[in-house]
Amino acid sequence: MIKIARKNLNWWAATAALLFLIIQVSADLYLPTITSNLIDKGIAQNDQVYIWRQGVNMLVVSFIGLLAAAGNVYFASTQSMKVGQKLRTQMFTKVVNFSSREFTDFGDASLITRSTNDIVQIQNVMVTILRMMLQSPIMLIAAGVLAYNREPRLTVVFLIALPILAVAVVAIMYFAVPLFKSIQKKTDRINLVFREGLTGVRVIRAFNQDTFEQNRFDSANRDYTQTATKAFVITSFMFPIMTLILSGSNIGIIFLGGHLIANMQMQVGNLVAFMTYATQILMSFMMLSMVFVFVPRASASAARINEVVERDNSVADLPADQIKQFDQSKPASLEFDDVEFKYRGAEQKALQNISFKAQAGQTVAIIGGTGSGKSTLVNLIPRLFNFDAGRILVNDQPIQQVSQHSLHANISITQQKAVLFKGTIRTNLQYGNRDATDEQMWQALAIAQAKDFVTENGGLEAIVEQDGGNFSGGQRQRLAIARTIIKEASIYIFDDSFSALDFKTDAQLRMALHQDERIKRAVTVIVAQRVSTVADADLILVMDDGRVVGQGNHQELKANNETYRQIVDSQIREGDVKNA
Repeated sequence: MIKIARKNLNWWAATAALLFLIIQVSADLYLPTITSNLIDKGIAQNDQVYIWRQGVNMLVVSFIGLLAAAGNVYFASTQSMKVGQKLRTQMFTKVVNFSSREFTDFGDASLITRSTNDIVQIQNVMVTILRMMLQSPIMLIAAGVLAYNREPRLTVVFLIALPILAVAVVAIMYFAVPLFKSIQKKTDRINLVFREGLTGVRVIRAFNQDTFEQNRFDSANRDYTQTATKAFVITSFMFPIMTLILSGSNIGIIFLGGHLIANMQMQVGNLVAFMTYATQILMSFMMLSMVFVFVPRASASAARINEVVERDNSVADLPADQIKQFDQSKPASLEFDDVEFKYRGAEQKALQNISFKAQAGQTVAIIGGTGSGKSTLVNLIPRLFNFDAGRILVNDQPIQQVSQHSLHANISITQQKAVLFKGTIRTNLQYGNRDATDEQMWQALAIAQAKDFVTENGGLEAIVEQDGGNFSGGQRQRLAIARTIIKEASIYIFDDSFSALDFKTDAQLRMALHQDERIKRAVTVIVAQRVSTVADADLILVMDDGRVVGQGNHQELKANNETYRQIVDSQIREGDVKNA
């Protein structure tokens, strides 16, 4: 919490908030003195001039206190919102640079909760700190001193009331703080279940699991509700306990003060002022106690935020003085040299002894069974993961010696799942090339065999719903492929991007790729399940259990590689391979 405040709080504004707060507290503490003088010297002696003068003083002091309170609230609220703004920016910047490993460690639902609910907790406590946490101790100490100066004999009431209130606060904190800490984790759980329900709604309906998912959400929701209810019910006892203690204190003060007044040992004005100071003392103590109840919850949120912001990326660039730039004069090339990779926590390696090389204009196709390591292999090229051994070279340069930014600038990839963003077809294509002209966009759409349905839907300004929900799976894939093609790159990667296409569209798309001049100057990597998709590739890698068990062209592999022949034979029966 302190670390977040030190990094993100504007200390000039915080100092201004403190100065306004001191002025406000001084005004609040001075008002009982005016009231006491008004009663003892004005009303008691029937001095109208003095009464009016003190009345004017009271209005002036109240107005100054009001202005100071407004100034404090302004700086406290604006600074808390700005801290939240900075934290959201830091979180988003950090998250978008995470590797796949960090996403797996935190989880989408938890990252969303940390970026929203946890930051809101920090904002709320920042306001509380700049208001109550600073105001309460100042008011408590100052009011205690002034009350003692007014009538030391009545302070015995505080010696009884404050310990009782302290015991009550400690008991409430003891039971409430652990509950507040667990609320954040239960919020993660609700977000996870709710998010899975939204993204998987079609699967849920297809398998008639509506009741199961509703019960699953109800369970998470009920767990959260019960915990939150316990926490807030416990803290709600603070107010009736405070009211009871405050009322008892006033009774004690009036009882003792009444005897002192009856014995002519105390003036009425001093009693009124003392009661006001007593109220301020007890209210300050209660506010300070409430701060200590809610600060642990914010501290838990701060720890969760710091965990993300301070997380070292498992895929990191070399120091700036060691990073090399891509030599753009070199022709495109891709080389794997005895590469190995293992997922964290896995017992076996996902990839072993992967070696191959491709030059500009060549197409490398990767085929193999499910779980053979095809997608893992292509994800190593843009360094979505760090490989454990060997070398990967792009344009004859080891990818670990260049910055991730420059590496990604030379690679264009269509992931296994076609991802589209809410907006228009134009804005989605501009993710690949911000400066693309309409002509370039239409050319990319034509290569991707998407031109016809884009035209029918209204052209480049056609609306794209979230995740491309208003397009079919094949249309989403073709739009994602067009976005990949429109980017100028040395390596084009298509990770199982043709799976939703029919055979004719698949063939037309690959033919258009081979004829495009930009693609001819690059290395094309295609991951596919169909033999027909990879049959015309210059180099085919046959994957099995994380190893390359064969490489060559279609005819060579069909003649010499048993694994490839089995794949071909299994698909010939379905008429999937021409000239097999």
